[in-house]
Amino acid sequence: MATSQEQVKPEIRPWPALWALVLGFFMILIDSTIVSVATPAILTDLKSDVGTVVWVTSAYLLAYAVPLLITGRLGDKIGPKKLYLTGLIVFTLASVWCGLTGTIEMLIIARVFQGLGASMMTPQTMAVITRIFPPDQRGRAMSLWGATAGVAVLVGPILGGVLVDSLGWQWIFFINAPIGVIGFVLALRLVPDLPTHEHKFDLIGVALSTIGLFCLVFGIQEGQKYDWGQITGPLSVWSLIIAGLVVIGIFLVWQSRNKGEPLLPLALFKDLNFSLANVAITTVGFAITAMAFPLMLYAQEVRGLSPTRAALLFVPMAVISGALAPFVGRLTDRTPPRFIAGFGLLCCSASLFWLSQVIEPSVPIWKLLLPLSLLGVANGFMWAPIGTTATRNLPMHQAGAGAGVYNTTRQIGAVLGSAGIAVLMESRLAANLPAAPAGSAQSEAGGVGNLPVALHQGFSDAMAQSMLLPAAVLVIGLIAVLMFAKPKHLQRPTDAPVAAEAG
Repeated sequence: MATSQEQVKPEIRPWPALWALVLGFFMILIDSTIVSVATPAILTDLKSDVGTVVWVTSAYLLAYAVPLLITGRLGDKIGPKKLYLTGLIVFTLASVWCGLTGTIEMLIIARVFQGLGASMMTPQTMAVITRIFPPDQRGRAMSLWGATAGVAVLVGPILGGVLVDSLGWQWIFFINAPIGVIGFVLALRLVPDLPTHEHKFDLIGVALSTIGLFCLVFGIQEGQKYDWGQITGPLSVWSLIIAGLVVIGIFLVWQSRNKGEPLLPLALFKDLNFSLANVAITTVGFAITAMAFPLMLYAQEVRGLSPTRAALLFVPMAVISGALAPFVGRLTDRTPPRFIAGFGLLCCSASLFWLSQVIEPSVPIWKLLLPLSLLGVANGFMWAPIGTTATRNLPMHQAGAGAGVYNTTRQIGAVLGSAGIAVLMESRLAANLPAAPAGSAQSEAGGVGNLPVALHQGFSDAMAQSMLLPAAVLVIGLIAVLMFAKPKHLQRPTDAPVAAEAG
């Protein structure tokens, strides 16, 4: 087993290595959201239909989320640098392939390979942070990682709108090529080759986790498309979700009884902070993904903003989040994370509740920017302490496995957020626009800003009420982070027995 001494070897330069990894991480996260802005252009150019073009995003998210447990563990076995570079090559080549495709079917296939490349890269970024930074510096490092995640989710729609409006939808993929090449060179030179660990690969666990997560994520992700009913023949959305849960249950039983080396070391969850951080990041993934849908629909359909101008509403949030990252990072290394993360989650929930109160057909834009600015404060305070707390106590030989679990729960939270907000928006539209039930207000709009004026109030009310769902879900995350145990490097000698009990 590797020791913590591998973190402080003099030849390792942690910060340059982290910056190299953050570039690639930023790129793959942007691709989770950038396509949403380009969807109408892709639909028209490739002569597709809405049901098919949705798979351009769905295929990427599925291929990204499902393998994360496996790629996290694989990074421990063959080395995080090697797997990160391999994933970066796959992602970059697949991006070029996406831009060159002439049919919707080939674009979907290329997006699957993009997602697989992203799944190889993401856990390695967290694993490397855990292994090359000493505990008292991990907060600052994870703050940069967290700020990258927060800002990327916001920048994606803005960058997508600019590229689609100026150069065409293909360039949302072509732009990844030069970034990928630069990221590869930097990672090759700056990221250290860390010791590998001889793991026996749990093939049964791989099969069970892949099948279970695929059924669960696919069912949740596509539920709204099929109105939570039949997909084909006897196969329904709910049967797929239930089958996924059953298979995941079997997977967990197998992991607990596997006498060799399980894919998911359940001992990770004996660390109270690791378990609570996973609960918290699931709610954050849910909320950040969910809140964007009603806000963007309101901005474009009621306020008549173009996709680019609507996405620019997120600029204050991105700027504030990025500016706070260094400060929060230093604070995370010196202050119990329950206070920092708790403040961030409280701000996030409060900002979404605030938005739900001010969304009206004629509200001044500046009144929308105030709660969105508070959301930027929330982003600045949430990501770093939650991520740092999740990984701080992990054994070095399980850093990749822990990062895989953490990122899997974050992605599942995002999928749940997307599905949950879609159901609630449809329900609220039906309630507030009885003359246009089941979300048909969308069909009333012939394009951006063409929603009939008579429907503006009801549509705004529906989007405002939908904002309450992510605000409420964040309360669960808030409770979880308030239960964080104090990190060992911040404990006084008299705190040690308590920390030992907490894991």
